Amino acid sequence: MAAIVVRIRRIPRGSVQTYGGIDPEAPRLVGRVLATTHQDLPWHRVVRADGSLSQGQRQRELLIEEGVPMRGDRVDMKLARRKHFSGCT
Repeated sequence: MAAIVVRIRRIPRGSVQTYGGIDPEAPRLVGRVLATTHQDLPWHRVVRADGSLSQGQRQRELLIEEGVPMRGDRVDMKLARRKHFSGCT
């Protein structure tokens, strides 16, 4: 579980990662870690593979504040990945 926490902490501001991207073999464990940890983690940067948000409006607001591209109530994963890989912050 420590490795999951490290990976979550490494998600840069303005970027997102999927549960499966954090741990491809145990995406549900990632969710469990986020739900049960008392550590201060950037939980809002972890989204479902389709860009949908598990924590609703508060998560959406935090992502928008960081400049994460949205399409309605979902992260625009295509643009978010392009932004991340182009070196933009």
